[in-house]
Amino acid sequence: MSSDSTIKTILENIECGAAVPYLGPAVLSSCHSVDGDTPMPADSDSLILAMNNGRPMAPKLMYEFPRAAMNLELKKGRSYINRFLTELYGGQSWTRAPLHDWIAKTKPRYVIDINRDTQLQDTYSDTPHTLIRGISRIANAYRFEIHAYDGATYTEIAQDDVDVTLPIIFKPMGSPLPTPTYIASDADYVDYITELMGGFAIPDFLKVKRKGLKYVLLGMRLNRDTERMVLSDILYDAAESRGWALIPNANAKEKRFCDKIGLQWIDAGVDDLLAASPMFEAAS
Repeated sequence: MSSDSTIKTILENIECGAAVPYLGPAVLSSCHSVDGDTPMPADSDSLILAMNNGRPMAPKLMYEFPRAAMNLELKKGRSYINRFLTELYGGQSWTRAPLHDWIAKTKPRYVIDINRDTQLQDTYSDTPHTLIRGISRIANAYRFEIHAYDGATYTEIAQDDVDVTLPIIFKPMGSPLPTPTYIASDADYVDYITELMGGFAIPDFLKVKRKGLKYVLLGMRLNRDTERMVLSDILYDAAESRGWALIPNANAKEKRFCDKIGLQWIDAGVDDLLAASPMFEAAS
């Protein structure tokens, strides 16, 4: 099957709800500050530099954002990391990502977004939905919090009170809205992934919904160990053929990982998906 025909199949699966978009940092690669040309920090390296006032950290800390965040958390406290992310994504204005304009047109019923910005929530601001965000290191049996959005405001609710007919936004790494919460440092990830593996970071209604689904990785590179562990556990109970990973010029490590977890690697990127979608043409 050619890449073009595979992308058409992917679009059909997203449209009918059989496949779930899984958004990574590169979907935000074209975003920049509204009042200038400063790129939005989203990937590991750019986040580390932004968090450390533009200065590179030691090579072993530059390897991955959670490691660098843990180093600064130990020096300055967890609140320093939370303030940094809240100001970055909640206090500054950024241009829109083209993929989010496409999502605004297509409105998938379930989207996973490992970024910590608010663009996906903004995209659904005119649509009642359920927001699930990861939490960590608290005296609670679960590692998620759930908010119902009625088209105007968010209200925290219990998982038994969720309207399962509404679209679902799942942001495992958190966001500034409606109140800031993040999975950021190594300590956050250790706690979150442990409970994710144990089934305590996924609400019961989502465990039912996700059975047999496929996933479409968009803007994801698969070189970072922590992101790979989160992905592997979120894909639990997926369809036998788990879906697709759109990664331009993937390296051998990424291809092996795709084979290992049952994702079909496609040598294409977000732009290729958008170019193939009539809905995106209508939005342009």
